[in-house]
Amino acid sequence: MTYRLGTRASKLAVAQAGMIAEQIGAELVLITSEGDISTRSLLEVGGQGIFANALRDAMLRGEVDLLVHSYKDLPTVEIPQLSIAAVPPRADARDVLCSASGLTLAELPAGAKIGTGSPRRNAQLLAVRPDITLVDIRGNVDTRLERLTTDDPQRRLDAIVLAAAGLQRVGYADRITEYFPLSSWPTAPGQGALAVEVPTGNEAIAAKLDHRESRMAADAERGLLARLDAGCAAPLGAHAFIEDGLLFLDATVYSLDGTRSASSSHAVPVDDPDAATIAADVVAAELLAQGAADLAPMRRR
Repeated sequence: MTYRLGTRASKLAVAQAGMIAEQIGAELVLITSEGDISTRSLLEVGGQGIFANALRDAMLRGEVDLLVHSYKDLPTVEIPQLSIAAVPPRADARDVLCSASGLTLAELPAGAKIGTGSPRRNAQLLAVRPDITLVDIRGNVDTRLERLTTDDPQRRLDAIVLAAAGLQRVGYADRITEYFPLSSWPTAPGQGALAVEVPTGNEAIAAKLDHRESRMAADAERGLLARLDAGCAAPLGAHAFIEDGLLFLDATVYSLDGTRSASSSHAVPVDDPDAATIAADVVAAELLAQGAADLAPMRRR
């Protein structure tokens, strides 16, 4: 049997889905999402489901057998009819800077124009370089990178911030100027991870692709996102990892202008079956106690 694998039509989405298709013997079905056609900022649309809803609707109608998502794009609210069958080994979770001149963030001149469509990245940039100019950008990887080389002075940018995993998956790692360390620059919950979603009951289709450590880390980060009742547009950075038998979860919530933040960390023995849940519960409680809900636009108040 050849499975029908639904994916967005962007270059990155097709590359990601293609990796999964090769492993389970599937043909790609391209689907256009709201996120692929909307030019509004993530703050305006809220982020929740903007890239996933059209794909999920297609599967609920029986048009595809499974979906591949960038896990950071999936809403945290579960749909009973759908299940995450696998989280394959996670790729690089870091953010990176791509600059037109080859300069790092610290080296860019005052007033440099830096493009990003993420409120979190905006806050992180302003926290370390309040003298730069932020430009809201949308579009696929090629469209964003083109703004570093265009001859149009109105569109040209000095640098952009993207996810390392996306650039690596489409063969653009050579465009990266600087990698930001996760210890000081946590990224979106689930960044670098893929999620293979199937109709509930059909998990066997992709179960062999599941990587326990990657799923546990993603579950902790996304569990935190759910407990804070925040969407992917919220200025929240989280990083979960396993080391020395412990699951660590570090997170920071930023004010939109980057001037304030709240941070928390917690570790749980990895052999605890509820490790991801416990870590998310503790970190969320500590962030809320520090006033995280007043720092950023979240639904929980």
